[in-house]
Amino acid sequence: MRKRLGTTAMILLAGSALAAAPASAATLADWEMNEGPGASVMQDSSGNGVNGQIGTSIVTGFNVLGATAYHWPFKSPTKPPADPQRLVQVNASSLNPGTGTYSVTLRYRTNQHFGNIIQKGQAGAGAYFKIENPNGQLNCVFRGKTSSGSLVRKAVQDPTATSDNKWHIATCTRSSTGLTLTMDGKVVATAKGSTGNVTNTRPITIGGKLNCDQVKTTCDYFTGDIDYIKITN
Repeated sequence: MRKRLGTTAMILLAGSALAAAPASAATLADWEMNEGPGASVMQDSSGNGVNGQIGTSIVTGFNVLGATAYHWPFKSPTKPPADPQRLVQVNASSLNPGTGTYSVTLRYRTNQHFGNIIQKGQAGAGAYFKIENPNGQLNCVFRGKTSSGSLVRKAVQDPTATSDNKWHIATCTRSSTGLTLTMDGKVVATAKGSTGNVTNTRPITIGGKLNCDQVKTTCDYFTGDIDYIKITN
């Protein structure tokens, strides 16, 4: 069963005048992660057909605390060998953040203090974004290219650890003016400034890095559960 907070339009009052609510964001991908045991395809319910390939090390149809989720059993984020079957991979150029507004919402739980949860591209290979869990504190990073070709990076991190094995809903939003991280409906971190153009040819990966060997480059595998992920712009 999927648990999701409803979307509430923001209404701005200026004196006695009622301002119009902003238009709803367009959904790029909506992965409910409700597939049954042994599923190999992560279905996109947005209507855009952005499906993903589920690695065989991931447990699907996992029922926990009122949700049907994907489960990542414990694995060291740094100890060899690499296990690409721990990843969900989504190949779609439409999921590049580019330069516009880009928002990633996910419902997750973990009792570990590590792991990359979702990313497109990775450090050392140009522009990328990622949401990770260092020290149990959710961290969101966008690094893109400016018009001159240089790289600019912005990050926002929850000051509180949420590695308590409870469900949490996180939203990281990149706009033209900065980043905002919301945890369980509360803004917990912001960063001002542009992140440039975040575009690459890498797939989105859920559960860790793709280009890694656990020797020269750690895979930073996630341990825990994810109920859903939604991307909008």
